[in-house]
Amino acid sequence: MQYLHTMVRVSDIDASLHFYCDLLGLKEVRRKENEKGRFTLVFLTAPQDEARSAELQAPEIELTWNWDPEEYGGGRNFGHLAYRVDDIYALCEHLQANGVTINRPPRDGHMAFVRSPDGISVELLQSGDALPPKEPWASMENTGTW
Repeated sequence: MQYLHTMVRVSDIDASLHFYCDLLGLKEVRRKENEKGRFTLVFLTAPQDEARSAELQAPEIELTWNWDPEEYGGGRNFGHLAYRVDDIYALCEHLQANGVTINRPPRDGHMAFVRSPDGISVELLQSGDALPPKEPWASMENTGTW
């Protein structure tokens, strides 16, 4: 068995690509338009997984955008996406500076949670050992749910 991708339905493809690519740092690796089915599939991968994605089309996230508006509830019903990051503090600062709420701050220098524009929980995990506690994260409270 091999993990291939996680599919996430999105209501605004531009807002989602801004979040996942511009802010989180994922890269679009391919796109499929289906006029008959009236949907677009956009496949994303983490920078360190690009070679594997090119060879195996995995591991990836598949953003599914249905052209006809639909309401999607929940977002947490499947759990969360998780990414290992080089500097959790720098990424959280970048996300926060761009209007993303840090729902579970990286108080421990190891783990944080944010949400995509569609309410999908994204877990960020520090690569290697946890970073030393650092303000403002060390004393920041949780916001909302993740």
